[in-house]
Amino acid sequence: MTKNNTFLKDVLDGLSQPSKYISSHYFYDQAGDQLFQQIMEMPEYYLTDSELEIFREQSDAIIQSFGLNKNEEFELIELGAGDGKKTQHLLKALLDAGYSFSYCPVDISSNSLNTITSRMQGLFPSLEIEPKQGDYFHVLDDLFISNKPKVILFIGSNLGNMNDELATTFLEKVAQNLKPGEKLLLGLDLLKSKEIVLPAYSDAAGITSKFNLNLLKRINSELGGDFIIENFEHAPEYTEEEGIAKSFLKSKIKQTVYISELNQSFDFDKNEVIHTEISRKYNDEILQNVIEDSNLKISHKFLDSKNYFADYILTKDE
Repeated sequence: MTKNNTFLKDVLDGLSQPSKYISSHYFYDQAGDQLFQQIMEMPEYYLTDSELEIFREQSDAIIQSFGLNKNEEFELIELGAGDGKKTQHLLKALLDAGYSFSYCPVDISSNSLNTITSRMQGLFPSLEIEPKQGDYFHVLDDLFISNKPKVILFIGSNLGNMNDELATTFLEKVAQNLKPGEKLLLGLDLLKSKEIVLPAYSDAAGITSKFNLNLLKRINSELGGDFIIENFEHAPEYTEEEGIAKSFLKSKIKQTVYISELNQSFDFDKNEVIHTEISRKYNDEILQNVIEDSNLKISHKFLDSKNYFADYILTKDE
């Protein structure tokens, strides 16, 4: 039996449904991490550059919005930390300004966590770093054990990978753990036209396609699947009216796939899809609806120069 029973169960559950799906969590093995790094460097993928600009140009203003007391040590917790290229600007500004804090990056990928820890230790030798591996939804309660003040970072449009119902539940859970006045910095991709958004999920070089198809390679490698990768293609969709980019893996032919760890076969019709990911795009109204019952309020909003992306400061009600 495979060591990753959760992966096995989720693949069984997802491929057994009338509308097949697999969670985007499973994109991120070592190969997936490397491919996503390449995606973030593609010219079509505006999200990273847009938010990087905000952190590079406005970190001092962001820190002011936190309303921190320099004489009190706090904890900076980053959910879904990734590679830390944006966060390093904020960390440098905090250290340069003389704030006392520890940094806790949280990520489901041990490879990403090792990368960001190594990066930050190299850049900031004096910084106290306490990495934690796990799905941020599952480890959330463990992050709030101490009584020190906290600032939560949830950037990179990670909330957009949740549907509105799940995003509402997640932010309510974060808010339940925050003390009145504490802050959540939330990075969100803003509603834009199809001409801007769709290429970000279907780049000309085909890196995003490789990233999505790597999910099938991972099933083959870890779960004994016999997916023929060439028989599937990456199929993204987006309309501004819905405001949700969607990724699918589409079967090019009628076929049957066997997964040995499950001792089970799965039939695919021609053009049948596996839904792998969503990326919700936001504006103030959509965000207000999501946080309506959370006791979180929008206190600041930082935009890039093209108004493509926003970093919102959400404050827990007093």
